[in-house]
Amino acid sequence: MTRPVYTAQPKRDLNAIGLYIVQDNPHHAVSFIRELRAQCRKIAQAPQAYRQRPELGVGIRACAHGNYVIFFMEDGRVVRIIRVLHGALDIDAHFGNKKIPDLDDET
Repeated sequence: MTRPVYTAQPKRDLNAIGLYIVQDNPHHAVSFIRELRAQCRKIAQAPQAYRQRPELGVGIRACAHGNYVIFFMEDGRVVRIIRVLHGALDIDAHFGNKKIPDLDDET
């Protein structure tokens, strides 16, 4: 079974999302982060079903969830979650150097 692995950057992204939402609705912040993580597990079950984003880098795919977009790569039996960004952001700017996070960043 394929599983999602979070590199350091998406962990920071999820934390920032939670901190932003908690200002208005603490309960929703917790439940929404759980939803995003559940979506990542769903992605891991069928990563090929999601849209490719070659303009962002080789092998990058994306999945929208609410106002956010989960960016990931399939790497053998692992789906690496590489970013979780609000859809209104300049996505290209966040992938400008097209550097894919190293597996060493994950924990």
